[in-house]
Amino acid sequence: MDIDYSKNFIKQYKKLTTKTQERLQERLMTFEGNPFARELNNHALHGKYAECRSINITGDLRALYVVRKEGLRFILLDTHSNLY
Repeated sequence: MDIDYSKNFIKQYKKLTTKTQERLQERLMTFEGNPFARELNNHALHGKYAECRSINITGDLRALYVVRKEGLRFILLDTHSNLY
């Protein structure tokens, strides 16, 4: 599975605490092994993010991605309340 990250996603990642960055890396490893693992709560979105899917990183942090012909692209990383 080919996964890449938008500049915005990387910028948001750098703002996270070290602990949260580690949690994100763990979740992305889980995602690579099984994108629909229960703890990720992978689901399609509606409204302005209708083309995206979301996975849970922490209780409030979400990572949004889009599926493309070339693979997946993570585009946003933010709290649930900021995204929706």
